[in-house]
Order: sequence, then C-alpha cells, then structure tokens
Amino acid sequence: MSTTYGKNLKITVFGGSHDDEIGIIATGLPTGFKFDTDELSAFMKRRAPGQNVFSTKRREPDVPVFVSGVTEQNVLDGGTLKAIIKNTNQRSADYNNLTFVPRPSHADFAARMKYGEAVDLRGGGHFSGRLTAPLCIVGGICLQYLKSKGIRIAAHLSSIAGIYDTPFDPVSVSVEDFDLLASRSDFPVLNAEAGEAMKAVILSASEDCDSVGGIVECAALGLPAGLGEHMFDGIENRISAAVFGIPAVKGIEFGAGFECTYKTGSENNDAFVTDGKTIRTKTNNAGGILGGMTTGMPLIFRAAMKPTPSIYKEQDSVDMVSMTNVKLSIKGRHDPCVVVRAVPVFEAVCAIALCDILLDGDDN
Repeated sequence: MSTTYGKNLKITVFGGSHDDEIGIIATGLPTGFKFDTDELSAFMKRRAPGQNVFSTKRREPDVPVFVSGVTEQNVLDGGTLKAIIKNTNQRSADYNNLTFVPRPSHADFAARMKYGEAVDLRGGGHFSGRLTAPLCIVGGICLQYLKSKGIRIAAHLSSIAGIYDTPFDPVSVSVEDFDLLASRSDFPVLNAEAGEAMKAVILSASEDCDSVGGIVECAALGLPAGLGEHMFDGIENRISAAVFGIPAVKGIEFGAGFECTYKTGSENNDAFVTDGKTIRTKTNNAGGILGGMTTGMPLIFRAAMKPTPSIYKEQDSVDMVSMTNVKLSIKGRHDPCVVVRAVPVFEAVCAIALCDILLDGDDN
C-alpha cells in the first residue's frame, strides 16, 4: 500500500507504522542541489516521537537512510530519490485486541470495508501519523532548496483547545518571527504565555486519559507573484491536497478564511498600493492568493486537527465478527495532542507543494 502526490515533483510514501521500515520515493527534485544533513536531522527531530511529555512515549530516532538519488556529498543526482526510516520501537501486541474492534475516529472501520481482513492496522498501519516522518525527509530538503531561492516557510501552534497564540500579521509577518519560532521549536508559539497555557491544557487532558486538538498556522515569504493556475490547479488546491495527507487534519482556510463571511466586500477587499516600483496590498485577507495564483504577499493558511483519537478512556465500539456492541479500552503509546509534533510536517508539505508549483512550465 502506498500513497502518491505531486505533478512535477512526485512523491510516493510507503510502509506501515509497525513495519520494519517506512519510506519515500521522489522524482523531480532539483538536480545538483546540495543539502545540509545536520539541518535535515534537526528538522526530522522536531517531528520525531518521544521528545517530551507532550508526545507519545514511543521513541524512534527517525534517521533517514538514502538508498538512491543522493551522492556521497549529499547532492541530488537527478535520479529517483529513495529514502527509508527504520522502525525500531514497535509494540504490536498493544493492538491484538483491536483486530476486529474498530477504534472510534480511526480509519479502522473504513479500511476494513475497503481492503478486507488482511489490512494491517497495527499502530494505524499505513493510515498512521507515523507516515509523516518520510514526508519530512523530502519536505526538509525542499525547505532548504526554497530557502536558497529566498523563500522561507514557518508554522506555529495557532491554537490548542481554544487557547490562541498571537497570529501571524498577514501583511508584515517577517523572517524575525520565523527565527523566534525556530528558537522555540520544541513548542513553537509566538506568545510564550499562551504557550504555557497550551501546555497546561495538554497535560490536563493527558492526566484525564483524554486528548485535545488545535490549529496550525503556516506562512510562506518571498514567493513571486503569478505562481499557480486557476480553478483546479490553483495554489489552494495543491497545498490543500498535500495538507490533507497529514492524518487528523479536518479543515483548512487561507487568509481570512471563514472570517471573511462576516465582512462586507468593502471590508474584505485588499486594496492595491504602489511605491512606484512594486505593487502590494494594504491588507491581506486573500492570504497571498487570488484566482489560485500568488500575489507576492505572504501566503498564509491555517489547518484544524482533531483530538488524538487514541485515548485511554473506555469507549463504545462493535465486534465486527460477533456483530455485538462492546466496550473498548485502547492500550499503546499515543500523543495527548498530535498538533505539537505536526507543526514541522505542515512546513514540510507546504514546501513540497510549493516546489512542485515552482516547477510548472519547467522543461527540465
């Protein structure tokens, strides 16, 4: 079972949460680009499990092993890139009682209906958030490539359980904001006080054998105007397709998003201004996108993530063999809030999508 994304830069993710290895295959990466392995390792570590009390106790080093597509000097050679990550800390026995009892809000039931009894659901199988680790390999390389082109991407915890961080300024979000978030990469917020309140609510949910969800806000700076297409091949379409590859994502909005429905046209429209050299907008309710194409303003989107479905509270489910109602108790190791470790994944998929878009019309 594998999953594919992309038009010019094509990626295929393979493996399952409790397989010996998971990985990614990519074609279309920029030939000749040399990436920094230390920077990539630091990026991978942000997503890796077992880093603090806000994540699962499963510990995985998440060290990428490049099988092809990369020279010994860490240069993309133009061939198909294949990279794997060894799974070293599986506990499949934790899922023995779930073989025919679907976990609420997991893919278990739908997957059995589609793939039958043979589908591997240990730790979520191919539907697990574990599969975002390979995304961060290619995404981490794309982030470095975009940075070399003057394009920067960063994300933060916009909210956790209704507690809100300071939002990105849609007009003047800056590299300095990104640098501040980098210094707080273990819990990326702009407002440290809000971050402490978020931590408290996550720990409270964990102590209550429960979980919480939240929103991630992501921004990209330095994009030229005119990238993308209209209708089905727009910036929103392609970023959204990548974002919904992150398990637990339930919604996405760009710019003012749903808030624009409370405004009049005169309030929501972004007026154009010029200094005689460049054209920009006074406001940025559009989130840097008009007609599916970039405007040159900061590209900003937010995505909602549901609470971690694996909780330790007893829940109602069904035994699919006896067709009886049963009580379900989930074991294993799970994040009380998946949003925290997902922040770098949003940066990764945004980078992959933007690299793919930048290659539109490229004959190479």
